[in-house]
Amino acid sequence: MTDAANVGRTLYGYFRSSAAYRVRIALNLKGLPYQQAAISLLKGEQQSAGFLALNPQGLVPALVDNGVLLTQSLAICEYLDEVYPAAPRLLPLDAALRAQVRAVALAIACDIHPLNNLRVLNYLRQELDVEEEGRNGWYRHWVTQGFAALEAMLAPHAGRYCFGDTPTLADVCLLPQVFNAQRFNVGMAAYPLLSRIAANLEALPAFAEAHPSRQADAA
Repeated sequence: MTDAANVGRTLYGYFRSSAAYRVRIALNLKGLPYQQAAISLLKGEQQSAGFLALNPQGLVPALVDNGVLLTQSLAICEYLDEVYPAAPRLLPLDAALRAQVRAVALAIACDIHPLNNLRVLNYLRQELDVEEEGRNGWYRHWVTQGFAALEAMLAPHAGRYCFGDTPTLADVCLLPQVFNAQRFNVGMAAYPLLSRIAANLEALPAFAEAHPSRQADAA
């Protein structure tokens, strides 16, 4: 979603980044217009002096919201939920349910995704000489282990989405991870609940418009 007239909110990201994908979904759910500034991870633009001035970690996304600079996708999503609390709430008001939603989001964003992002796969290739078959095996091992746990974690809570019939931060994290898993040929048949939730999410405009294929820098 791009609004050239709105210069107050800019998302720095990469079309295929799971973390940037999460923030696009959150912005869309909140109905917040934003500009996008593409940072090509394949070209190494995340290590440029200009981008490192925004995010010294050299990672996407970064969001500038009316002069406020934010990094880390979950921190950005929680900020959006607090500053723009209009429905849908990404984190429920009920404390117990909020903790359960956070647990699923963190299981994806902190346990599954970091082991399989581009810089880790590049390190396996460049520094440890792990061939493509080995890297793909590494990826599938951590994703399938994580998805099996998510299938069990969501079983008591799921409706159309991860927690009932309203998207939450858990859904914001889930769909990008499923997209990445499918890119690496992870079979989803073993995860019928995750597959059903993902299909329901894909039908929502906020999620569909955030899909990597719909972004201007998609290649």
